[in-house]
Amino acid sequence: MTERHDSTAHAIETVFRMEAPRIIAAVTRVVRDVGIAEELAQDALVAALEQWPAAGVPDNPGAWLTATAKHRAVDLVRRRENYARKLEEVGRATEFAYEEPGTAAYDPDDIDDDLLRLVFLSCHPVLSAEARVALTLRLLGGLTTAEIARAVLAPEATVAQRIVRAKRTLATKNVAFEVPYGPDREARLGSVLEVIYLIFNEGYAATAGDDYLRPGLCEDALRLARVLQALMPKEPEVHGLAALLEIQSSRASARTAPDGSPVLLKDQNRMRWNTLLIRRGFAALGRADAVASGAPGPYALQAAIAACHAQAYAYEETNWAQIAVLYGLLAARAPSPVVELNRAVAVSMAEGPEAGLALVDALVDEPALQGYHLLSSVRGDLLERLGRTEEARAEFERAAALTRNEREREFLLGKSRVGRSSPSGD
Repeated sequence: MTERHDSTAHAIETVFRMEAPRIIAAVTRVVRDVGIAEELAQDALVAALEQWPAAGVPDNPGAWLTATAKHRAVDLVRRRENYARKLEEVGRATEFAYEEPGTAAYDPDDIDDDLLRLVFLSCHPVLSAEARVALTLRLLGGLTTAEIARAVLAPEATVAQRIVRAKRTLATKNVAFEVPYGPDREARLGSVLEVIYLIFNEGYAATAGDDYLRPGLCEDALRLARVLQALMPKEPEVHGLAALLEIQSSRASARTAPDGSPVLLKDQNRMRWNTLLIRRGFAALGRADAVASGAPGPYALQAAIAACHAQAYAYEETNWAQIAVLYGLLAARAPSPVVELNRAVAVSMAEGPEAGLALVDALVDEPALQGYHLLSSVRGDLLERLGRTEEARAEFERAAALTRNEREREFLLGKSRVGRSSPSGD
């Protein structure tokens, strides 16, 4: 009996983790408060843990959990002093309160509309970037506070405070639970895409800690990008971001050696690249092109650059001239010193290290790159290729001193000792 109970409890927790974002989204539409919605979703989980071991798992557990949470949400609204106004806002949801959990019609499209609203709510620009990342991982990624803390290398108490403050800010600022339209749409969508991109980048090349990669974060970001694709199929940059993340993820197993140290693009075993993810990335890039009405956006351009690498069967076959052109377009579309630094790498491969070094030297005094270890790393690569070994070693040592990632620091110090290097490019 105990074994059966444990099995059912595990099944409940698994279902809840998968369905939690949709449940919270559906309940938020009723109560208009994401913090309360999360609590009611947890109440539904407790109800399932109490009832399912005896009654059995329902045929549609997601619908049961959603119905239970919404039932309690309507009861809560009724108890409020502003019952009449809230009841009118709830509309059809009031009828839901009279039905037993799991008996109401389950409308996935309606839930998905709510999920899209939750995406925009979690990534609202009124929140700091750190708060958006934490709240998104909590509400949409299904991670616990402890898991988020491990993922972003922050104390659990700090992450918990970020999430609490984020919920409070959304409530006090009376942020609408809606998908924005008109002039506000592009800016808000940009915030959503930026959060997913930040989560992925932190997993792809960790800024601090002992591990060079954090695959869990990459997987969370990729899953969120795929969800967003399904919810917003007519947005080209949504497909562009998904394409970029799919293709970048395809290299994951080849980007580190057995001891965890980084493996640069030049030295990666391309047979270990995941061809399924590459195909998915190319398909997403095709969809981005199909729905675009103008020039490609920044994420689509980055995906096109990643596609150039994926199309090359060997490093020597890489079309660096095309990559340099794409970085030029990206620099015009979304100018930034980091884009210029990456363009310099591509130019160095297409036209020679001297041409690349000229572009890098023009960035040395750029305020945004002060303390950015990859500036010194790239400059060291180029100096090494030009035979200026001692200068290159000094740059690698400088880069090692600036990075907060232990694996990367060891790698850069190794390059400074050996005097051997290859372009960053990954």
